[in-house]
Amino acid sequence: MKKRFYIAIGFSAIIVLVFGLWHVHHAAAPEVNRISTTSKTVPKPTTEQSTFNKAQYSTTDPASIWVIVNKQHPLQPKGYAPSDLVSVGNGQYMRAEAASALTTMLAAAKTTGYTVTPASGYRSYTTQVSVYNNEVKDYGLATADSESARASYSEHQTGLAMDLASGGCSITDCFGTTPGGEWIITNAYKYGFLLRYPADKTAITGYRAEAWHFRYIGVKLATELHKDHIETLEEFFGVNGGAVYN
Repeated sequence: MKKRFYIAIGFSAIIVLVFGLWHVHHAAAPEVNRISTTSKTVPKPTTEQSTFNKAQYSTTDPASIWVIVNKQHPLQPKGYAPSDLVSVGNGQYMRAEAASALTTMLAAAKTTGYTVTPASGYRSYTTQVSVYNNEVKDYGLATADSESARASYSEHQTGLAMDLASGGCSITDCFGTTPGGEWIITNAYKYGFLLRYPADKTAITGYRAEAWHFRYIGVKLATELHKDHIETLEEFFGVNGGAVYN
């Protein structure tokens, strides 16, 4: 009697074990199939190519908002003067498109709580001759060439550049450390402006750092440079620059 009892228990245990293994196998199978099916639907990564048109505007025409002016590329003609200058306040002028963008940017800074004002905008060929000669007289040729452009080599002559002031810092290094200056440096690209002379690009631009000097290039180009983490027009367009005049 006992023998038959133990045999029956053993047989029942075998059945339970087999059933358990079958259940585990079939319960896991749908998950395996689901994972396999999901893995087949994962899209392959694609390489996005930029569609930015670098030839949209000239980099040599003095009237172009993309014109590149540096020690290797003077304005032609050398006495070029914009025909659409308008006032931006404080006795300063810029070309109409740049002036509109600057006004919008400074108003946005004001709304945020920062007062930033125009300090030096358009300079004629004659004015730049005087500015440069005074630099040479006061500081010597080498220093003058590191921080002041010769006439026809100055972005100010295009009517697209503006030196800014804020927090008691006007056309001085401390501008970049003021709350207003920091806001401008961070947000300028949104309004089409570029910090033209960064501290780490002197060998390329030919000038020492100027935290106050901003150049209008249009929102499209300024945004493209910001997106690609490119700081200078020379690097973006593959144009020569440097500290030596041609």
